[in-house]
Amino acid sequence: MKQLTERERMAKRLPTYRIRDFDEVELGFTEDQAIREASRDIRFCKASCMLGCPVGVNIPEMLRLVAEGNYEEAYRRLIKKSPFPAITGRVCPQERQCEMFCVLAKAGKPISIGAIERFVGDWALANNVKEEATIKPNGLKVAVVGSGPASIVVASDLARLGYSIDMFEESHMAGGVLVYGIPEFRLPKEIVRKEVHRLKELGVNIRLGVPVGTAITIGELAREYDAVFLGVGAGHPKFLNVPGENLLNVYTANEFLTRANLMKGYRFPEYDTPLRVGKRVAVIGAGNTAMDSVRTAKRLGAEEAIVVYRRSRQEMPARAEEVLNAEEEGIKFEFLLEPIELLSNDKRTVSGIKLMKMKLIESSNCERKAVVPTGDTTKLDVDTVITAVGFNPNPSLKIGTNGLDTDDMGRIKVDGQGRTSLKGVYAGGDIVTGEGTVIEAMGWGRRASTAINEDLSVR
Repeated sequence: MKQLTERERMAKRLPTYRIRDFDEVELGFTEDQAIREASRDIRFCKASCMLGCPVGVNIPEMLRLVAEGNYEEAYRRLIKKSPFPAITGRVCPQERQCEMFCVLAKAGKPISIGAIERFVGDWALANNVKEEATIKPNGLKVAVVGSGPASIVVASDLARLGYSIDMFEESHMAGGVLVYGIPEFRLPKEIVRKEVHRLKELGVNIRLGVPVGTAITIGELAREYDAVFLGVGAGHPKFLNVPGENLLNVYTANEFLTRANLMKGYRFPEYDTPLRVGKRVAVIGAGNTAMDSVRTAKRLGAEEAIVVYRRSRQEMPARAEEVLNAEEEGIKFEFLLEPIELLSNDKRTVSGIKLMKMKLIESSNCERKAVVPTGDTTKLDVDTVITAVGFNPNPSLKIGTNGLDTDDMGRIKVDGQGRTSLKGVYAGGDIVTGEGTVIEAMGWGRRASTAINEDLSVR
């Protein structure tokens, strides 16, 4: 392979400024950068990048159109597969998906596909590009439960095919994890609002403040609609299950981020959602949710914010980009430590964490090394603890529903296309797989929308 040109680098705000507010950190490509990157070494393109895209975006076509400066057509082609590129271009782990399959990845210089997708999405929003869709109603009704990534794909796919769509969201704002879980500095909520508005332009009726499972059951929806899709995610937090977890100033990441993001806690007292963060904060876990939590804590005034992880740096599940951003912002990392007790000086408020020192050993039963306790302990003095160790499905979904098969984790069992054990009921995203990425949930939404249309077309 001939010598490759360097990747375009996206500009970022300086850490000394960005830790003082919740404005977006990464600034996106300029038009010149987008054209240069889309054109860079394109002679080597083999379309292998498409193998890593769960929703099947025609990436070479997008690159070609951007290189030609035809952003509007690039957008129109893109949304046929990815309905909200301004979002996926920001939050998808492209380095583990499309960019990993790029032929230039072997040389460490894959095309910056995510940054280009973001540019196209942002350009379309800035220029108010409307979707050109001629919709012919087919007389069939589908209920979509939840308004996160999987649900948005199902709703947009089926609305274009003429289905009447009612989307049920228990919160006061549509977007699911996009609004309650991902901080403003990584995904501005105005972008989510604009992308969700495109659903309304397709005729989707979004019903807010309706908790399915309590206000209305799945069985009731199944009797009223021709099909029901369940895309409610997995927003029920996992716990450490250690002594002291009920102390004051101990949050789950779910509560902490929801109060900061959806309820605008970072703008108190403008929004009446006080969110206390002490001077020394520890976040347990090392995934993207942990990075979001610890960086949010830093912006809320923590003098020292620390990530505590039971494995080593090499095993961290968070995106490398988010870890780098955290390090630039002064976040500290403590590895090979597992909490065994949360401590308190006054029996009311957390004051520290008792930690077991861990070590990694080779294991023949799994791909990565096993982590085992050494028997030695240490202590970390903190005044706030945020646990970010994973999520489970919300059990309230099954209230009043008989015959919906789930596994021992509460995840809904489906076939490869999202069909559940209940006729006419489909599911996809985190409620099926457990925690996953936005684009993976979108992939499940695409499978389910295809199955729904196929099944209803042959009735």
